[in-house]
Amino acid sequence: MKQELRALTSMRGLAAWAVVLFHIRQSIAGLPPTAEALLAKGYLAVDFFFLLSGFVIWLSAGETLRTGGGVAVARFLRRRVARVWPLHLFMMGCAVLLALALLATGRQPEQFPWGALPLHLLLVQNWGFTGALAWNDPAWSISCEVAAYLLFPLFVRAVDWRRTPSSVIVAAVAGLLVLLHALYALSGEASLGAAIPRLGLLRCLLEFAAGTGVGALWLRWRDRRGVATRGLLLGVALLAAVALGRLPETFAVPAGFAALLLALALTAGRPGNPLDAAPLHYLGEISYATYLGHFLLWFAFKLALVDAGGTMGPALLALYLLLVFASSAALYHLVERPAQRWVNRLAVPRARFAAG
Repeated sequence: MKQELRALTSMRGLAAWAVVLFHIRQSIAGLPPTAEALLAKGYLAVDFFFLLSGFVIWLSAGETLRTGGGVAVARFLRRRVARVWPLHLFMMGCAVLLALALLATGRQPEQFPWGALPLHLLLVQNWGFTGALAWNDPAWSISCEVAAYLLFPLFVRAVDWRRTPSSVIVAAVAGLLVLLHALYALSGEASLGAAIPRLGLLRCLLEFAAGTGVGALWLRWRDRRGVATRGLLLGVALLAAVALGRLPETFAVPAGFAALLLALALTAGRPGNPLDAAPLHYLGEISYATYLGHFLLWFAFKLALVDAGGTMGPALLALYLLLVFASSAALYHLVERPAQRWVNRLAVPRARFAAG
């Protein structure tokens, strides 16, 4: 994808803030029950992330990996390492310092199990090796994304959406999401946020694969205005059916997000699209820092300013949200982007991959 679809970047930012509000919802004083119930569904933003990731990576790297051989694979993996690992390692360093500070004061919180630290550093913690979220909780989804990145070069060799009829792509995307629902049903889980250490990897891989199909459909339908309207209506209808208890979350939410993703992509760049606005776009630019940084900040913020089991009023809430935004901007400009540029400048040894 040579041209950025700004509306999708903005949506990534909004999704990251949905996760932030999900984590703090129970500590907001005076939050109406309806609002708390809405914020309690913020974990579903991760499903949008997985679909969007498949969408973007299919468009940006699918053709190159299909025809480029081993060097192309190495460069793709280097770019993905540059994208996710430096900031993750920085945040893990912050987590280790926080854990050591707690140990120095005689506390040993379960949040920081030292034996699992190597798994978290390597971003393989959610590959079935751990039984609970720990250290920097949101990184579980990045662990799953890494698995998707490693499998993606094989996926593009096995699946060529270019030669597949549109109706078959639609059926394949629906089939992947039906399979996801079936796996949750067989596990006895009715929520996509349940059993993350056990089911999160499958959740990511199936939604990532579905996102690649949505990307293929966008390439074919990007000049068809009517498709965007139908996708929007379908997405809203599916999400409304979940809210009303008419359809299971484990199928209808990913399916609704897939339809909305297609609709948003088809309408990106059109005059008057509010998602193209610069402030929202900037939230999307710094969204990875928001996503990875907010949880440890919240952990420390609660220790310092919020009594155990207590709530925070408007002033403390505003302070925390401001700190999330400021730290996200700082992490993006001072850590994430410089490290990404540095890793991307590293040479790929051609001789090793010449046979590819």
